[in-house]
Amino acid sequence: MISEPQDLNDPDLRDRAVAAARGDAPFDRLIRGATLADMATGELRPADIGLVGPLIASVHPTGQRDDATEIIDATGLIAVPGLIDTHMHVESSMVTPETYAGAVLPRGVTTIVWDPHEFGNVAGLAGVDYALTSAARSALRILPLAPSCVPSAPGYESTGADFGPEVIASLLDRPGIHGLAELMDMRAVTSRAERMRGIVQAGLHSGKLVCGHARSLTGPELQAYVAAGISSDHEITSADDLLEKIRAGLSIELRGSHPYLLPGFAKALQSLPQMPPTVSFCSDDVFPDDLLETGAVDEMLRRMIAHGLDPMRALQAATLNAAIRLDRQDLGLIGPGKRADIVLLDDLVSFHVRHVLRDGAPVEAIGTGSRFPDAFLETCALPAVLAEDFVLRADGATVRLATISRPRFTEWGDVTADIVDGAVIPPDGTTMIAVINRHGGDPAPKLGFLQGWGEWDGAFATTVSHDSHNLTVFGKRPEDMAAAANAVIAARGGMAVARGGKSVAVLPLPVAGLVSDAPLPEVAAALAALRVAMDEVVEWDPPYLTFKALVGATLACNAGPHQTDLGIADSHAGILLASPILSEGSG
Repeated sequence: MISEPQDLNDPDLRDRAVAAARGDAPFDRLIRGATLADMATGELRPADIGLVGPLIASVHPTGQRDDATEIIDATGLIAVPGLIDTHMHVESSMVTPETYAGAVLPRGVTTIVWDPHEFGNVAGLAGVDYALTSAARSALRILPLAPSCVPSAPGYESTGADFGPEVIASLLDRPGIHGLAELMDMRAVTSRAERMRGIVQAGLHSGKLVCGHARSLTGPELQAYVAAGISSDHEITSADDLLEKIRAGLSIELRGSHPYLLPGFAKALQSLPQMPPTVSFCSDDVFPDDLLETGAVDEMLRRMIAHGLDPMRALQAATLNAAIRLDRQDLGLIGPGKRADIVLLDDLVSFHVRHVLRDGAPVEAIGTGSRFPDAFLETCALPAVLAEDFVLRADGATVRLATISRPRFTEWGDVTADIVDGAVIPPDGTTMIAVINRHGGDPAPKLGFLQGWGEWDGAFATTVSHDSHNLTVFGKRPEDMAAAANAVIAARGGMAVARGGKSVAVLPLPVAGLVSDAPLPEVAAALAALRVAMDEVVEWDPPYLTFKALVGATLACNAGPHQTDLGIADSHAGILLASPILSEGSG
């Protein structure tokens, strides 16, 4: 069972800790010879650390005590508090919570704040229940939130559930829920739409965290979003955006999932007179190959330091600032009376971890056996598709099509296409996108066209498609798109690449169509192979046209057009086109 702050207040535990601190009783464990990274003062200073159960009893000068049941020799090592990831989605790593815990705990990450809205959008309340059950039995401290946006853009997409204000209020009443997760329907927040107003007010009434998603908001719209009661944001798009949101009083969960932005963030933070206490670090979305190779929020720490942020400032963000954000007075510092989440490092640049203690006990080998509801294996029960399903039909000789232009920061575009035998021929410079409802609605693909998404030779299909997670297919030729889609359907969810009308790479993700119960190295290798196959399909153009952009092409809550199972949706502009056809011509 996950420890909560009140477990430290057991009177017998406090009696033992006080006695050990006075020297009237031995410590259970003594970390001796370390250099302490003091997050309160910014000092690096020699210190020994005495532990009693999960509690730090004493932090005292080196060599004063040697009375302990166990002594950990930390000579030459740096002691830092356990890292806290303030915003993330386990599902994005495509492995189960048990496997995720086994990956990050040895890296010094002892606490994560999990928004399970991916599971929520697919499996509804069963997805949240699964997150709570996983948290309760995990060796990692997992703090689940109540997903606020199921769906992320009501009326513009179909998902597996609908969490209105009453559902949200009931979730927030659960003791295992630590707050209201990112409020993604930004325009509904600032317009005070009835549904979203009720959801926000349920969060405020709960007295728990109310978390944000303020992508592209600035000026009056940003001020209005914060005035509604939202307290955080992780959707930072530039150094100027970062500073504006810090100045607006938001708690910033600075994420590592967009590394091209980090140099600017580091420079901006280092230029300030002090590290803002409202800036913490998060991983948000980490794919399994990246998780295996470089880690999660620990990699964010390394990168920010490499880009010039003072190591102690970076550590402050990942520990003390995060604890303050979570209102966890037991975390974020190594001091008497605090929780003994302690990481011993070689240095503050590589962040190479030698030892991790969670609740005062060394982290040993972590079992990764997975348990999940059987129903999670049946969320992609779709019929096979045909190449004909990916052909847009129209009359006449030509047609004018609406397009989704540019990846990530999408814009409306239009293009003229020829019609041959009633079939629209995708013009040069366009890529087809199709979304197939897998949540019990009409499974007929909804077709759209992308511009500026590269020249494709093949197709890609995925059920990891934020945040509705319908089956989404990209490609130039219908036979490739059908092959990729059918490979995913046969795998009961996942990702697939097809060329020449045949599947050439598959990553099965049968658990809710989002994750695998296979070991992390196996999942990471399969995704790496799929990425290699995709390199033959399209030439990437970073930082916007990347593999990760494909899983966000359906994110209808963000500004600009996005393809969904209902058509081309622009929730900010209030537009939903059931068909991309704007007009037909006779030629």
